Amino acid sequence: MSSYGIWMISLALLYTLALIIVGNIAKRKANRGEQYFVGGRTFRWWTVAFCITGLFSGSTYISIVELSYLTGISAIWYGVAETLQVLLIALLLIKSFREKLVVTISGLIGDQFGRRAKALSGAITAFAFPMWSVATAIAFASAFHVFTGVSLSLSVAFTAILLFVYLQSGGMWAVAFTQTMNTIIFAIMFIIGTVAFFINPGISGLQQLAADQPSMFDWGGAGLQVILVWFATFLVNVILAQAAFQMALSCKTPEEGRKGLIVAEVMSVPFILLGILFGLSAAAVVPDASLGLVALPQYLMEVLPAPFVGLFFLGIWACALGWGAPCQFSGATSLGKDVGSAIFPGASPEQLVKYTKWSLLLLTGLMIIFGFLRTEQSAWWNVLAWTMRNSATFAPVVAALFWPLVTKRAVLGSLFGGFAAGLTWYHLSNWHPADFFLNIHPVWVGMSVNILVMVLFTVAFNYGNWKITNDRSVKGAVVLAATAVLVVVNAMFYESLHAAGVVGLTLFLNVLAVFIGSIIYIKPKVTEASVQKKVIS
Repeated sequence: MSSYGIWMISLALLYTLALIIVGNIAKRKANRGEQYFVGGRTFRWWTVAFCITGLFSGSTYISIVELSYLTGISAIWYGVAETLQVLLIALLLIKSFREKLVVTISGLIGDQFGRRAKALSGAITAFAFPMWSVATAIAFASAFHVFTGVSLSLSVAFTAILLFVYLQSGGMWAVAFTQTMNTIIFAIMFIIGTVAFFINPGISGLQQLAADQPSMFDWGGAGLQVILVWFATFLVNVILAQAAFQMALSCKTPEEGRKGLIVAEVMSVPFILLGILFGLSAAAVVPDASLGLVALPQYLMEVLPAPFVGLFFLGIWACALGWGAPCQFSGATSLGKDVGSAIFPGASPEQLVKYTKWSLLLLTGLMIIFGFLRTEQSAWWNVLAWTMRNSATFAPVVAALFWPLVTKRAVLGSLFGGFAAGLTWYHLSNWHPADFFLNIHPVWVGMSVNILVMVLFTVAFNYGNWKITNDRSVKGAVVLAATAVLVVVNAMFYESLHAAGVVGLTLFLNVLAVFIGSIIYIKPKVTEASVQKKVIS
């Protein structure tokens, strides 16, 4: 093992040990459900800001380093899309979700549509999170592999076990402390990385890279299809970002949560800009690596002494913790709290905490298994996780918030139908991370089926209990016009859209417009029984 590996492992172990000790101290605060799952809803805005920065900015930074090494400055659009997502959550959802005391998305679905819907949505959500955890842990595992020679699979297993030991103690209190400490480590990483840049390649090195590879400085270098998918995925995720909700909704008041999210937006800027700078630096100095996350440690080994490289990759470890810890904890909450309460409706808060800790162990085992299956393909796990979770839960969450006509049967059909359609399409794509069947991303297929099943089941199995309203509002007219325009565009320009790789997205937008139109125009009938019930209540 090289001196780089010794420094990297020593710093990561010491840092994690400190977090584990504090996590066990936090355990004293986390003895009941509200304390364990949402920190007693007492977080101030700065704690929310640190939590969201560690969650989104840390994972975005890792993605941007990889993307900028491969495609150049166009990776900035990934960061812009993520930033827009957080802003929309702050402006549109945080107040209403905090007032509803939402803990998880699967819990929101279950509260509205019953125990079976809670169990199914909770299980799907839970099993998607270890896939996201693996995808980000690979960044640290890649450096671990370069410095020590230990396989990527064992490196991911090491990461998963440390996450489990830490999280099983303090719950959301432990996550909050981790994210606060990670923010300090991020700052150290940025300082060291900036120094490395000025040593080599420096500004002149980037100028030479621009002359040799001008495509690296093309704002659209990643490709229109990929950039649109980034924006569409993050926009759709606004209503499904469970880990972010669970941290932000631990706030003392909705105003504290919103302020924390907006501050996190400002804090995300260095992650985006410096992620691009470091990725380009690695491309200039180590141009022949197949992966940016492998090129980065190779680049730093040529520029900095071992202690500073170890500190830099302590920042990468903090990124893995910042994303992996909330993901594992949120997934365990869905499995332990939501699925547990669906199966055992009389369970006490203490029992639900116990179920969640057992769920953490199960998800840790899954994370290790996933790491041994496909360690080298982080994109593959991201696609599978997005497809599983979003294809199942998108329409039910929208219905829980905006469409009271929807029945439990429609939600169950939507959950299962979207989930099955997304995975079937991925299977038809031979489970490839980027080359999809008919050039259509499986998440658009799954989410389209998810919506259509809900609309059809609601209309068919609720016949006689709904009516078409004569809504003459501006929003209704806009939705009808958008639906018509999208139908025409998809029909007339199908071949061009297909060639550009965006036909799946445009078809999904068409289905989404139909869904919004259904919510606006298809309303429950006002019966005499319902009027009497309203008067009594």
